Amino acid sequence: MLFVTIKQRLHVKDIEDLPDGSAARYFSPRQTRRERQANIVLKTDLPAKKARKLGEDASTDRKNNKHTKIGSATIVECSIVPKYELDNKINVISVKTKTENFDIVPKLELVNKIVISAIKSEPDSPTKVPKCEIDERIKTEVDSPNENWWQQLENVRLMRSERAAPVDTQGCHQCADKDADEKTQRFHKLVALILSSQTRDETTFEAMNRLKARSLTPTSIQQMSVAELEKLLHPVSFYKSKAKYVKQTAEILIDKYNGDIPNNIKELLKLPGVGPKMAHICMATAWNQITGIGVDTHVHRIANRLAWLKKPTKEPEQTRVQLEGWLPRHLWAEVNHLFVGFGQTICTPLRPNCKGCLNKDICAASTAIKKK
Repeated sequence: MLFVTIKQRLHVKDIEDLPDGSAARYFSPRQTRRERQANIVLKTDLPAKKARKLGEDASTDRKNNKHTKIGSATIVECSIVPKYELDNKINVISVKTKTENFDIVPKLELVNKIVISAIKSEPDSPTKVPKCEIDERIKTEVDSPNENWWQQLENVRLMRSERAAPVDTQGCHQCADKDADEKTQRFHKLVALILSSQTRDETTFEAMNRLKARSLTPTSIQQMSVAELEKLLHPVSFYKSKAKYVKQTAEILIDKYNGDIPNNIKELLKLPGVGPKMAHICMATAWNQITGIGVDTHVHRIANRLAWLKKPTKEPEQTRVQLEGWLPRHLWAEVNHLFVGFGQTICTPLRPNCKGCLNKDICAASTAIKKK
């Protein structure tokens, strides 16, 4: 206790740190710092003589320990730890770093009948699409003016799937109130088609939202003045004429069809402001019946550019007649939606993006071919 107290008070760690003349009083002269580093620490609970004896024995044991060299490691055999026989087969001790094992993916076999295997990464740098194989049944039954029509159709499908167009979210089929009953939804689609003539989808969609905010039904339109309708429809193209068409149509529907719309082309075409394109699209979207191809300005333009017609046409109705003459009936509903969106995004009326079109090498109207 006296040794510990004096050592703490003097803040010393070894015998050499004590003042001169004090070392012999509190420490054994045989135990210097160097000697204690070479020997094991003495057990403080043993007498000094016995503790020094244990330290000498331990130092002798360390000198007699057997050192075995294996690779870069050294094994020391000591008397404290039991001796183990080494396996003769162990030659090298290696450390394995952490690795991850991955299963080898088997080589995939390509399907010979893949139609489209390329995906365009950017609109202005299209991936070349391999020539697709047309179904033999379609090939024999279809007498198309263009032998590449199926390849062109597949390319348009691919381009449309990669890039959304206004018609996808704001087309006439999206203008109906989805919470309304089916009868009201059919009326909404008919009104949207009347407003869509020579009008952008965005403008038609906004006008329909204003009408629906005022409760768009045949009865509400009948009770509304033409001047009020004009304000709601503006800036739709020819909004004054279309306001009269919508009001007259609402009155006819109430008088003859119990507030519903006709379910056939003949009766639809009798309504004010309804043409063949509107009537066929209305039958498809409102009644789920395919009666013809809805040819608007986009379908008319693209069909002529792709040479899908035996003779160039000047009017959409002429284009519709020629397309229905050879295009398979199950494609009639799809071709309108595809070509409208394609015409809004890539094959635009002015300055079409031929460089970013997958049909640039198989389209007679492509500016990319003319530049070569």
